[in-house]
Amino acid sequence: MPGIIVGVDGSEHSQLALDWALHEASLRQVPLTVISVHPALGSYWGAATYPDAGLDFEQVQHEVQVLTEKAVGRMAGTPPAVTVRVTCGSPATELMSAAHDADLLVVGCRGSGGFARLMLGSVSSQVAHHAPCSVVVVRQQS
Repeated sequence: MPGIIVGVDGSEHSQLALDWALHEASLRQVPLTVISVHPALGSYWGAATYPDAGLDFEQVQHEVQVLTEKAVGRMAGTPPAVTVRVTCGSPATELMSAAHDADLLVVGCRGSGGFARLMLGSVSSQVAHHAPCSVVVVRQQS
């Protein structure tokens, strides 16, 4: 996906990343792809992963779409072309896979899980070290 990819999970940090990515995509005049990745359940042997049976993809797609529309409404200027995608798997792996031909991958410094004292969450740390394109990790202003 050429353009900018941004990972969102509904956390405050990912909303900041979405706002930043919208602004940057508008400045660069490139498309923005908003991706929400929901962790899959792994098998005991680790050979296969399965989507969480309780996950309603249509509902999640709607929620991410609403989150994105609100962010577009907050921005100044002309919004970029935006695509919203919801998938299931390893968040870092799915984001890096989606970014294989992207100009930029944007994530928040921490997601909805983890430990508040950490500077980077596990997903932002993994993509910062292994993504196939440039990465921006958006921090909350202090």
